[in-house]
Amino acid sequence: MARGRFITLEGGEGAGKSTQAKLLCDRLDKEGVRTLLTREPGGTPRAEAIRDILLSGKAKPLGPMGEALLFYVARDSHLELTIRPALKRGVWVICDRFHDSTRAYQGAAGGVPVSALDALERIIIGDTQPDLTLILDLPPEEGLIRAKARAESAGQAVDRFEEMSLRFHRNLRDEFLDIAGTAPERCVVIDAPGKPDDVAYTIWKAVVERLGS
Repeated sequence: MARGRFITLEGGEGAGKSTQAKLLCDRLDKEGVRTLLTREPGGTPRAEAIRDILLSGKAKPLGPMGEALLFYVARDSHLELTIRPALKRGVWVICDRFHDSTRAYQGAAGGVPVSALDALERIIIGDTQPDLTLILDLPPEEGLIRAKARAESAGQAVDRFEEMSLRFHRNLRDEFLDIAGTAPERCVVIDAPGKPDDVAYTIWKAVVERLGS
């Protein structure tokens, strides 16, 4: 049985990653491709528990390095129990965020050394690298407005990272674009300010071009 494909969606707050991940899964399902939609941090009971700690701000006193370690504890569980078994079964895994978010949030914006993140990636991820990473690019000013509106419509407070400064989010955007520039064989930058259906069409074109119809 052929190995499944691993697609990750990255980008700043409010860029539409969750929406586009779901739309991509729906399109692949219509094409007869078995898919698994998942997210980070999350994807297993242990990882979801860690997600609550991270997004609530309870881990903030640990600093960026402590947060990065928690993300990788969650990622280890996610890979072992969810992602790798699905790929082995020939399922295409669509993941809302992965290791590039740790590099952007805790690395470039948080100051965790690249050498530390490289070591964690070698130990935890190994060769389970994404086949394709779609980086949804959106001005942070617009993304934060979207994120706030989303939280209000759901009756929720903004999370730990959404409440960070505009400067922090501008640094995030720069880092995601830098990641795309250093790994063009893996990454495609998607212009995300448009309507969801238009963005979904651009994403589908990228998937077909990079991974085949």
